This record gives sequence, structure tokens and C-alpha cells, in this order.
Amino acid sequence: MAEETKSLQDLGTLTGAPAGAVLAGMGALEAAKPVHVQKLDKQGRAYATGKRKNAVARVWIKPGVGKMTVNGKDFSAYFARPVLQMLLKQPFGVASRADAYDVTATVAGGGLSGQAGAVRHGISKALTYFEPELRGVLKKGGFLTRDSRIVERKKYGRMKARRSFQFSKR
Repeated sequence: MAEETKSLQDLGTLTGAPAGAVLAGMGALEAAKPVHVQKLDKQGRAYATGKRKNAVARVWIKPGVGKMTVNGKDFSAYFARPVLQMLLKQPFGVASRADAYDVTATVAGGGLSGQAGAVRHGISKALTYFEPELRGVLKKGGFLTRDSRIVERKKYGRMKARRSFQFSKR
């Protein structure tokens, strides 16, 4: 700390400002900038929860060869449609980490489309926990934003959420 204060005093003399003002200014800068650090468990994995519609996915990633497991099955067996498989690979493609991590996910609730979106969200968050410098790239791609669209509830006096009963004049 003494060395840091000394260098800040040197900075103050160079800029013509008192050291206290430089210290106060540095504190404001550090407080404004969020610090993202690596979050790993005891096994060296990053964990994150992803959500979409009514689906909730728990995702663990660790360094590996690119193997993805969802609910104990290979991801291509669990998500049979190619569109859903592509959805899971998107965060790795944007971050250019195609076969760098193994993914283990458990997902519950909702349908297959919502589950795939939840796993994608979880993978993106876990990637940022493993490599915090990827946060900007993934955020720019919209992978860290939770898609909050859910099914609208049915209202009384209506057939569905908005559709009314058929009008009969007589």
C-alpha cells in the first residue's frame, strides 16, 4: 500500500494535483468499474443457472474436448432438432472456444425449445465465470440477457389469454 501511495504522490506531482485528490479520484474510478473475477468450485468447474420460459437449467463447464451432456444423455440425442443443437453451440462459436470445454447440464420444466434456450443461457453465464474477459463478447451477442417472455395467463370472461368468446347477435 505504501508503494501504491508513493506512486500516486508521484502522479500528483506530475499532474500538479495533490496526492489526496489523486487517491480520491482513483477510488471513484475503481468503485465505478465492476470487477469480474473467475468463479470456480472445488473440482475446477464453473457453475451457472440459465432460464427461459418455464425451463431452468443448471450448467457446469470444465476444460475438455467439447463433450456436452444434458440430463445424462448426449446433447444431440436429447435435443434431436438441428436448430436446438445449433442454439447450444452458439456461445462457444461467438467466444471462439468450439471444443475447449465439456458441458454437463440438468434441465427441467417447459418444452424442448425453452430448455435449449435455458441451457444456452446457462452456458453463456458459466463461460463468463470461467473466463471473465469473454463477458463483453457474449453480452454484445445478447447471450447473457435472460429472455423474460413467458406465456400470458388466461383471464376470466375470455376463452384464452386475449381471445373472447364468439359473439352471437341472436
